[in-house]
Amino acid sequence: MHIEETQLPGILVLTNKKYGDDRGWFSEVFRKNEFEEAVGHPVNFVQTNESYSEHNILRGIHFQNPHPQGKLVRVVEGEVFDVAVDLRKSSPTCGQWFGITLSSENGKLMWIPEGFGHGFYVTGSCAHFVYECTDYYHPEAEGSLIFNDPKIAIDWPIMEGVQPLTSPKDLKASYFDSLTLFC
Repeated sequence: MHIEETQLPGILVLTNKKYGDDRGWFSEVFRKNEFEEAVGHPVNFVQTNESYSEHNILRGIHFQNPHPQGKLVRVVEGEVFDVAVDLRKSSPTCGQWFGITLSSENGKLMWIPEGFGHGFYVTGSCAHFVYECTDYYHPEAEGSLIFNDPKIAIDWPIMEGVQPLTSPKDLKASYFDSLTLFC
């Protein structure tokens, strides 16, 4: 497993090696000891989530406050542009974002620690998305940042003139300036 740091402290990109032959391929997706060494502390995943979305679907940018979730995300079929936004009030990168293409082809995973918002846009024909969470889903703690907040200015790979498909709840998400940020 190759682990890279990003410009946002805490966000990591993991790339696994695939070993293949004429029968197919094998990849070790997660190794707890290597992962915990990279993040610098023990990590306990308590919930696995899975979603399927068609092309041009945008999900997010979601978070929980309180009960923040760290997420290890990956795409097992298709392709997405995956985004994390730093929502930690005391962070020097608060309000900044990082995005990367995750696909079944490139096999990359992204670690999003507690205190970040998370969302993705389906750039392929579909996306089968799986993620491990460090805390359980708490509907009363659910929050959402509007995906097109001009203050955050995420450079989504959406074609000019095309409106992504979002849930009604995501369309009513908050702007950054009105969020209660993480301490």
